[in-house]
Amino acid sequence: MAASRKNELRALFGGGLAPGAAPAPETQSEPKPQAEAPAPVANPAGRSAAGAVKAMGLSLNAMTREAEEARLLRQALSEGERVVAIQPDKIDSSFVEDRLRLDDQDDEDLATLIDSMRESGQQVPVLLRNHPEKPGRYQTAYGHRRIRAASRLGIEVKAIVRTLSDDELVLAQGKENAERRNLSFIERAVFAKNLLAGGFDRKVIGEALSVQKSELSRLLQVVDAVPEAIIRAIGAAPKAGRDRWMKLGELLASEKAQAAAMAEVSDAAFQSSASDERFQLIFDHLLSKPEKSQPSEPKLLKDSKGKVFAQAHIDGKKSRIEFAPGVDRRFVDEAMKALVQQYNAFLSGSTSKG
Repeated sequence: MAASRKNELRALFGGGLAPGAAPAPETQSEPKPQAEAPAPVANPAGRSAAGAVKAMGLSLNAMTREAEEARLLRQALSEGERVVAIQPDKIDSSFVEDRLRLDDQDDEDLATLIDSMRESGQQVPVLLRNHPEKPGRYQTAYGHRRIRAASRLGIEVKAIVRTLSDDELVLAQGKENAERRNLSFIERAVFAKNLLAGGFDRKVIGEALSVQKSELSRLLQVVDAVPEAIIRAIGAAPKAGRDRWMKLGELLASEKAQAAAMAEVSDAAFQSSASDERFQLIFDHLLSKPEKSQPSEPKLLKDSKGKVFAQAHIDGKKSRIEFAPGVDRRFVDEAMKALVQQYNAFLSGSTSKG
């Protein structure tokens, strides 16, 4: 059974994404439609370098990735995959959130993707499955941002519809995030928490995020230490890595610190800042105002008439007794002797019990 499952996952995600995860270039024959009309496929070799490559900053990584995508498209078609065109309004998100969006706002580079797709079209299809609960609709395994961009542009989405179990869907979702646009540390932490809350085994979660057990534990540790409201207020913060998020979790250990962070969130300068800047604003605010322990209220010692003759102060590891002005000095001397006797008796009793 385990070997069969392993082979299934290798066939689904291994090698060159066999049995395919992308449309074919024009050099291949046009794919035949299934339930939807087939999508026209652009020719990666014939596109102008001013298209998607330029929109991504003309980086070497982007150009290398496009060449790899073209290879995967050809392989997908040769192994029988079908690319179909689907209206964006028929596609629902994955049942597990991975990317953080503040008040349903777009992530900061969606505009770049929209510009690229406007000029060059959608070069790589999304992966969908038939919705398990809503006939006639689809559920996204990966490609949420491409679907959102297509919706903004008013065009159909090029997609591969594949039969996927819940485990296979989250594995595909995690793999695509790792290979195309890495999730930030906190997005991976939220993804892990959501998967855990959804009942997924930690082994599956680790595979979806491509992390070892120790790193998975750190992801969950951070997302438990930082309140969800603060995480969502900050957003993805792609430049803030594990160490800084863990430190932020330490700084937010008390309710007072959390209240201070939420006060920063409501500031206009915070709300108008980019995600990494929002992280830094909260981080600096908490560092500049280290929490001071508040002294506890003293315990009042009263005589039979209700008059206070002394106060006992117990602050952390230090304790002291202060006698009120006017208390007879002879009583103070007697109280000190009695205190010594009581303390010695206490120590003797503790030793005998030990």
